[in-house]
Amino acid sequence: MSRRCVPTSLTAYISSARPFQTNTVHLPIRTSSSPFLYRLGHYRAFSQTITRYNMPVAIPKNTSAEVTAEVGGQANVDQLHRTSRDFRSDTITIPTDAQLLFALRASRGDDVYGEDPSTTNLEKRIAKLTGKEAALFAVSGTMTNQLAIRTHMKQPPHSVITDWRAHVHKMEAGGIAMFSQATTHQLVPSNGIHLTVEDIEPALQLGDNIHIAPTKLICLENTLSGIVFPQDEAVRIGELARKHDIGMHLDGARIWNAAAAEIEKRGLDATKEEDLQTVLTELCAPFDSASLCLSKGIGAPIGSAIVGTREFIARAKWFRKAFGGGIRQAGGLAASADYAITHHFPRLAGTHKLAKRLEEGLRELGCDILAPVDTNMVFFNSKNMGLPLDAVMARLAALPDPIIVGRERCVLHHQISPEAVEDFIATVAEMKKEKEESGQLKKDVLDQDAKDKLYRFVGPEGDKEDKAKVSEADLRKQGALGY
Repeated sequence: MSRRCVPTSLTAYISSARPFQTNTVHLPIRTSSSPFLYRLGHYRAFSQTITRYNMPVAIPKNTSAEVTAEVGGQANVDQLHRTSRDFRSDTITIPTDAQLLFALRASRGDDVYGEDPSTTNLEKRIAKLTGKEAALFAVSGTMTNQLAIRTHMKQPPHSVITDWRAHVHKMEAGGIAMFSQATTHQLVPSNGIHLTVEDIEPALQLGDNIHIAPTKLICLENTLSGIVFPQDEAVRIGELARKHDIGMHLDGARIWNAAAAEIEKRGLDATKEEDLQTVLTELCAPFDSASLCLSKGIGAPIGSAIVGTREFIARAKWFRKAFGGGIRQAGGLAASADYAITHHFPRLAGTHKLAKRLEEGLRELGCDILAPVDTNMVFFNSKNMGLPLDAVMARLAALPDPIIVGRERCVLHHQISPEAVEDFIATVAEMKKEKEESGQLKKDVLDQDAKDKLYRFVGPEGDKEDKAKVSEADLRKQGALGY
């Protein structure tokens, strides 16, 4: 086969951004017939200048240009477009070309042996950002939560206090009971939004009553349903926990969103490491340990981190091995996460603005908004307008350029497009007008693929005449969601 040069457009894409630092390395790729060359063609070599945290690859202002056919292939260009109109979760974002090219230069040592510099550097960076002594990289937020809880829990009988909607309680496959042999005491916030000291203190099990497992850990979640947990309340709960020698763990699955909201509120600069460090350190200060998911919010392809004391992280590493969670050549994954902190985190404020736009648009049409919109989630109910949620979901999915939404929960992510938000609002407006003019709605017919996406995690509303049954959707709404 003949050798071809790197396309001019790709060369410009790789080299046009201005570097923040001057630490330069070169990325050689040898001539090969392998499809590994990202459809760049067969050529002897090309050079790419990258840096530790800031890679001088052009980062398009238009996120739809972040995956190109030359590098990622047309299938992934199409996937990015679908992702830009998918409101089910912020876990569905896809790696960008620049992110994967950055990962290509990561070290390839064995992290289980502690010999991978890219992973070690990421852990050091996250520890410093959160004001903790050490950090540990693992594959998922569920794993880092469960590793942290298991590390806190020394010997049964023992119990954990959580919000009744908490992910660690409801959505991690019973991991607290399975791995830590612990009982979970779930509390319903008296204010309907978040737990307070007044909720928690009466529920503490502190005595020697042999009928009840003593409280050894309090787990809070920030954000929960996109709602930022008030920092002053977290501090008060932390003081209560320390008074009774009870551990504190933060499920920070979307702590990046909470940090972005705080940076925006204070007028700080989300692109500055020191500003992010100031805010994250404060958010994590009341907690002995925290889990920071890297695949939600900031869009790493995989990964989460635990932070805590060196002793705590050393013990958690032991459990990670026992769980089968050690990653050998973890450098590429760690580098992708490292890149996401630098380049995707600053976008979250914009994501939050899109969420507010969606909230305002739906509210103006008459939809009920079920929970405060502090960050990237909008919970809405259109039934009061005579528009069943199933009908809204089906109409959105039946658009020429489909929009996918998971019932009443809309999760906006850094690859959601403003056009998708406006199309969402316009579609609900069209349905409202249709209902007002004719008294009924046109029924939209979906193919099986669309149905599978719509109802992957939540079933259709079903027969509402069955008054004896309370649907899972109704239960979620009663609790301001929490998933």
